[in-house]
Amino acid sequence: MYHHYQDKLVELTDAEIRFHHYYFPWGDQSVLLKQIESIEVTPATIMRGRWRIWGTGDFRTWFPLDIKRPARERIFVARLRDSSRRIGFTVEDAAKVEAVLKDLGLLHPVSLD
Repeated sequence: MYHHYQDKLVELTDAEIRFHHYYFPWGDQSVLLKQIESIEVTPATIMRGRWRIWGTGDFRTWFPLDIKRPARERIFVARLRDSSRRIGFTVEDAAKVEAVLKDLGLLHPVSLD
């Protein structure tokens, strides 16, 4: 399995994304890339989850633990196929992850819904 990107928050391989600290107290969650419809990247704002350290605010988007999220510049939101559930996440090197997701065909324009 080829690792495109890895940091303390996520691992992105050619087959899946593993979100670290997804579950309490420290369980990880893996999502196969084929289960992801699209991933959007937006500026980190209050409405987009900048202060959402862990959990959900809208019962649709779950954020794995990242105590440094308020200082990060970008928020990624993965929309899952055949589900209303989304995963909001941050990474340590947003530019690199944006490039990898674009190369994998997963990065899509931002919607404002």
